Amino acid sequence: MTSASLEPFTFDPYDYLLHDDPYPLYQRLRTESPLYHNPDLGFWALSRHADVIAGFRDHARLSSANGVSLDPAAWGPHAHRTMSFLAMDDPRHVRMRRLVFQGFTPRRVNEMDQRIQELTVEHLAPALEHETFDWIEEFAGKLPMDVISELLGVPVADRAEVRRLADLVVHREQGVLDVPMPAIEAALTLITYYSDLVADRRRRPTTDLTSALLEAEIDGDRLTDEEIIGFMFLMVVAGNETTTKLLGNALYWAGRDPSEYAKVAADADLVPDWVEETLRYDTSSQIVARSAVTDIELHGATIPAGAKVLLLIGSANRDAAVFEDGDTFRIDRAAKGNLASFGAGVHFCLGAHLARLETTIALREFRSRVREYDLIELGIERVHSTNVRGFAHLPITVRLR
Repeated sequence: MTSASLEPFTFDPYDYLLHDDPYPLYQRLRTESPLYHNPDLGFWALSRHADVIAGFRDHARLSSANGVSLDPAAWGPHAHRTMSFLAMDDPRHVRMRRLVFQGFTPRRVNEMDQRIQELTVEHLAPALEHETFDWIEEFAGKLPMDVISELLGVPVADRAEVRRLADLVVHREQGVLDVPMPAIEAALTLITYYSDLVADRRRRPTTDLTSALLEAEIDGDRLTDEEIIGFMFLMVVAGNETTTKLLGNALYWAGRDPSEYAKVAADADLVPDWVEETLRYDTSSQIVARSAVTDIELHGATIPAGAKVLLLIGSANRDAAVFEDGDTFRIDRAAKGNLASFGAGVHFCLGAHLARLETTIALREFRSRVREYDLIELGIERVHSTNVRGFAHLPITVRLR
């Protein structure tokens, strides 16, 4: 190890420079400080794949009850109001998850297949007519919101505003170390909107997911309005934003190396592999938080009870102990490994199948229409967030088949 690599470093998830490329620092964390402590921001961080996966599965010592966000204002016993069962431990977690699953079933998701295809064409076809367009603005930012809105029953006329509010919830300005006021105001507006939607469905039930959640029942137990609204907020922020960023990251990395996209262009069967490699190489959900229930001895140090612990998903998915040549984006990678992108254990992401389904459908349709494409580097703009990684703007120029 060189002396340069032993120079002190700081891991600060709020740092805009880190947002540009966190992976060299992740590598240093895995190598030099697998249990990292930032006393100024008050967190510990685990970066190795084995530790991150073990952390997801260790719900006895690593609690979710205070939420999953680094931001102090989003941390605490109130976190479940906007993060639903992500911010709960058992038995509350398993009760909420089982009730939600009564409405948000695999069958309901699979039945969205044709509608996702229709929505994909509805947004993609006019965008491709321009040949040069913003992939996020014209497509990736619209499709996931439409899919979630279709599920929840949000009218078409309201979707653009709901998407704008969701963007505000996750955005962080340089130097802001907590949830900013615009994000708080956007969150409150979304909660009010979904409260009205729930009240309307209680009066006039339909076939949408909101109505199904109102009807969900196990042995006489039902979800409260507050619990349903919390789940809806989770869907629009976590489900919508992460899938938008996944679509953006997929186009970005395949566009950075045209030989990779050429593989997909020649073989449609590689589209699911494109999705999986994007999830591994540059996952949209980079960090989740837990709180230590008890003192935890690890890597020669002690995480004290009550401490905030960050599980670095983005780092885990590049760990050379699991992924050979992990810093290379390779769509036809033979060994997929054990991705940390959707968590593990009791908190494995309930929306993982939906995210994979809509991303695969969208990229397959893109591939069927686009022979080659180029990134327009000058207009690329990243989203700045402590836990979500992706693009606010990603202009491309396409050459159609």
